[in-house]
Amino acid sequence: MPSVLVTGCAGFIGSHLCERLLADGYRVLGLDNFDPFYDRSLKQANLTALLPHAQFSFHEVELRRGSEALADAFPADPIDIVVHLAAKAGVGPSVREPIAYLDNNVMATTHLLEWMRGREIHKLFFASSSSVYGNTPERPFREDMNLLSAVISPYAASKLAGEQLTYTYHHLYELDVLNARFFTVYGPRQRPDLAIHKFVRLLHTGQAIPVFGNGSTARDYTFVLDTVDGIARGVAYLLSHTEVYETINLGNNRPVPLLELIEAVGDAVGVTPRLEFHPMQAGDVDVTYADISKAQHLLGYQPKTSLADGLRQFVAWQQAQVE
Repeated sequence: MPSVLVTGCAGFIGSHLCERLLADGYRVLGLDNFDPFYDRSLKQANLTALLPHAQFSFHEVELRRGSEALADAFPADPIDIVVHLAAKAGVGPSVREPIAYLDNNVMATTHLLEWMRGREIHKLFFASSSSVYGNTPERPFREDMNLLSAVISPYAASKLAGEQLTYTYHHLYELDVLNARFFTVYGPRQRPDLAIHKFVRLLHTGQAIPVFGNGSTARDYTFVLDTVDGIARGVAYLLSHTEVYETINLGNNRPVPLLELIEAVGDAVGVTPRLEFHPMQAGDVDVTYADISKAQHLLGYQPKTSLADGLRQFVAWQQAQVE
């Protein structure tokens, strides 16, 4: 039974991933620091189904404390692979607090990599972001694009720096790595600061939905269980291959314009949206659009959830939380 360390296990994607890995027969060690970016109680609720599981253990660890904190938490636990999801997320907040993002996303990742090197853990799945593509004009976005001048937010810069770090450790220390660029993941347990969550709350309370720009910006919305399936396939791939360094897109291969998304959210809630237009926000990109052919070829990845079905599942979950 392989053992997987999942950082950020109490978060939106992390908690779903841990449930999937346990169902697939892995032993899962979960790590989270309960970053105050959003309410701790929400993350604790995400762990509810995991904590009773015999093959799951939870560890509250602050990666920024360095490899010593990891050594204290996992003194002798056998770990075959690390899935590094933990990060300070959000493009907009990173524009206001760039140092916090570099500290949490670059330095913390370096501490993790150093601990892995000392423990001789040679497999890493690294969660990157579609934000690294910035406003690259060529679409859909391919993994082999030159991105050195593409990033337009500190968050994107921190994620691209993470990819560069993983390559350095692959080159110097024979670390097998799969970098996955996530594209606008949504679904049950989604962070409350994200657009779909906000839109549903506003519709339920009869408030107008803010539209930044003219509504033509588009995102490649990907349902969380489709993203998790891609991660699980990536874990299996890493465990069965050596000398790996790959970067893949985990998206849905279909950008949805903002006005179309708002209409779809309104349909899922059963309310006609009112709109309130505002200027574009600093750091936002115009379009995200994943070319997923590499993930399809390498992992057999294929997103299956339509936007309408994914929104229905999210709205049902959100209403259950209110009740």
